[in-house]
Amino acid sequence: MGCTGCSTASVGLPGGCNNNGSCGAGESGCKKLKVFDWLANMELPGGQPPFDIIEIRFKNSRKDFYRNVHSIQLHVGDAVAVEASPGHDVGVVSITGELVRLQMRKKGIPANAEDIKKVYRKAKPNDIEKWQEAQNMEQSTMYRARTIAIQLNLQMKISDVEYQGDKTKAIFYYTADERVDFRELIKVMADEFKVRIEMRQIGARQEAGRLGGIGSCGRELCCATWLTDFRSVSTSAARYQQLSLNPMKLAGQCGKLKCCLNYELDSYIDALKDFPEINNVKLETEKGKAFHQKTDIFKRTMFFSYAEEPDNFIALSVERVKEVMEMNKNGIKPQGLEVKPEIKIVEKKLDYENVVGQDSLTRFDKAKKSKHKNKKRNKEGNPNKQNVNQNVVNENKRENKPNDPVNNRNNNNKPKQNNNNKQHINQNNKQ
Repeated sequence: MGCTGCSTASVGLPGGCNNNGSCGAGESGCKKLKVFDWLANMELPGGQPPFDIIEIRFKNSRKDFYRNVHSIQLHVGDAVAVEASPGHDVGVVSITGELVRLQMRKKGIPANAEDIKKVYRKAKPNDIEKWQEAQNMEQSTMYRARTIAIQLNLQMKISDVEYQGDKTKAIFYYTADERVDFRELIKVMADEFKVRIEMRQIGARQEAGRLGGIGSCGRELCCATWLTDFRSVSTSAARYQQLSLNPMKLAGQCGKLKCCLNYELDSYIDALKDFPEINNVKLETEKGKAFHQKTDIFKRTMFFSYAEEPDNFIALSVERVKEVMEMNKNGIKPQGLEVKPEIKIVEKKLDYENVVGQDSLTRFDKAKKSKHKNKKRNKEGNPNKQNVNQNVVNENKRENKPNDPVNNRNNNNKPKQNNNNKQHINQNNKQ
């Protein structure tokens, strides 16, 4: 089942968005210009009756206040039939209770005003069916009205059409740069559509709010979601925020300056109060004259450059710029814009967190080096040491060499001497 704004078709699907009951339009769709009732859970003091005026929302951003003269129990989202001129209209309840009193006070509408219209009843099924038929006729009526306006050579643009709930009246919203005489247009459209015609001129911002769209920021337009009061926006707002005066970037969907230029304007104005006025003011130094290039407002930094070096930007604080300007007024020229940095002696503080100074949490993470690889690397890296070791080995082998004549001579003499001694001993024993 769809919401009351989209209504429900015969097959159980919403007639407007066909979103199968899971409305994802959010603030820009059926809940357009929704107001959060933060007083809904608060009980009234004993004996005080509830506020008898409610706020009703109609197509797009049109809202109005109506008096609940019959004390009908109404809730947010209920479809109601209200007084219109002529006949009756159908809308949706957007706010009830004490929050309506605050909204009326904000808009300057007294609660005891006599021109506040009445709420007739909750919408009946017949009222809702006729209301749905009127909504289905709006788009075709708008196209036909545009065709008639072109045939009559009228310099106007019909942007939207809204039928009354009982289909007895249609409101045509249009924009025009000049005054338009649409008396002939009303006669032709009254004969064409068989309803009472009301022409209502709106501005470009109101047109964008009714039609909606996506801004350059990637989000839906503020005027189509929550913005209700359209304040004038001037190019001075862009100058205060150091923005380039490019109309292609500063203009919104409506062709006017973006409303969001006013959002942070007060913060920029407060930040610029301490900045010196440097319009056509040059700082004179011994190196030459320096002129202003740009300003970083929230960092309180101003960039200057010398006339001989326009590409070399020098960042100065606001206090330094004021100091140089005051010196120029007194006829003094500083040596340069830059301030010489002061040399500060920083005493080294003892750190007692690591007393030993060698303990490291990652000392076991390093892999140990192999001794075999180190030996091999030493051999390859020192060829003289390798030759010395090889000579020593060769000498040792030569000492134990069996074919050496010196060794053989010594070895032959030793066993012979031993045999002679043995023979001499044996002869003595025999005797």
